Amino acid sequence: MINLCDLTYEELTEYFVNMGEPAFRAKQVFSFIAKGTESIDDLTTLSKSLREKLKKDCEIYLPVIERKLVSKIDGTIKYLLKLNDSNVIETVAMSYHHGISVCVSSQVGCAMGCTFCASTLGGKVRNLTPGEITGQVIRVMKDLGERVSNIVVMGIGEPFDNYDNLIRFLKNINHPEGVNLGYRHITVSTCGIVPKIIDFANEGMSVNLAVSLHAPNDEYRKAIMPIARKYNLKELIAACRYYFEKTGRRITYEYALIEGKNSSDECADLLIELLKGDNCHINLIPVNDVKERGNVRVTKKRVEEFKNMLNRAHVTATVRRELGSDISASCGQLRNSAI
Repeated sequence: MINLCDLTYEELTEYFVNMGEPAFRAKQVFSFIAKGTESIDDLTTLSKSLREKLKKDCEIYLPVIERKLVSKIDGTIKYLLKLNDSNVIETVAMSYHHGISVCVSSQVGCAMGCTFCASTLGGKVRNLTPGEITGQVIRVMKDLGERVSNIVVMGIGEPFDNYDNLIRFLKNINHPEGVNLGYRHITVSTCGIVPKIIDFANEGMSVNLAVSLHAPNDEYRKAIMPIARKYNLKELIAACRYYFEKTGRRITYEYALIEGKNSSDECADLLIELLKGDNCHINLIPVNDVKERGNVRVTKKRVEEFKNMLNRAHVTATVRRELGSDISASCGQLRNSAI
């Protein structure tokens, strides 16, 4: 069965034209899907005969809420969503002054193996389809009854390991007949797959790019991020500079501070040397608890000291606001299993 949510606007147009239907049918269906329609029977602008014809080969499937947790600290909501094949993922809705941001997953599991992250513990099961990524956003909007203002592709999985489906999702979520969310309101996070960063720069999308850096040199980075054995920091930083040149979007480097591994004064000095003069922003994240990992969280004092060292050297750094920590919804804590 074809999940109509997986098709781009152009593919949906071609599908209807090949059926002998006018091209504007795609606009009708595409807009219905963006509004949360979950049944072909509910596509009421189509004739009953056309709906019956569609039902022979097509369906509309959005991820289903299996469980929902709401943080007592800050109201962050974590959803355990069930997919059509019974696999599950987690999606997070966060409230800011500017509106609702949704953190979506791009894969069931993750193959990247970062040593501070829960999402990769069970390995990668499969990629999500464009409709399954878009469906997370639509499901959250339906549940909350309001439009989202920002999307971050920072949930379970490595987005650039699912590159083609990521691009299709971005085109669909941005399309004026769909959710119509501007590219500048979307951030994609990667652990640093260098060739895909370059490809992404050439896509012509003004999407924000966040790069999981987490160490100031190759030696330290290899110890916590397997991807560093394939692409060194010289290659990674060059690709990020290229992305900035092509898009004009400032790079955000994510840096999880881990006691005894990457949080010393020496690491701060090396980070300054690596990034000084670049148009970038360092997002410092005191490492979050993942029971299987055993990493030690740095003190608030050390976080402030590290941040201040960077800022004094004119390398812009802030500490990420921690949301949903009481429901394991913070950075690195998402899993594709029971909450």
